Amino acid sequence: MDVVQLLGLNVRHHRKLRGMTQEQLALECGMERSYVSDLERGRRNPSVRALGRLAEALGIEPRTLLDADQE
Repeated sequence: MDVVQLLGLNVRHHRKLRGMTQEQLALECGMERSYVSDLERGRRNPSVRALGRLAEALGIEPRTLLDADQE
């Protein structure tokens, strides 16, 4: 699987685990909701800084967003 698609699946997975909407996650990260949506669909290639902000908002380590063993 492409790493950008993997990242998107993991963002969605962890966002849903926390009961967050895309809007809530975007607000926590200082991003647009459409950007979060594009990330989750594997249509955006995030910067390292964006990866860190997403991980912080989700309460996880950044490397978790690139882990292929997520459920």
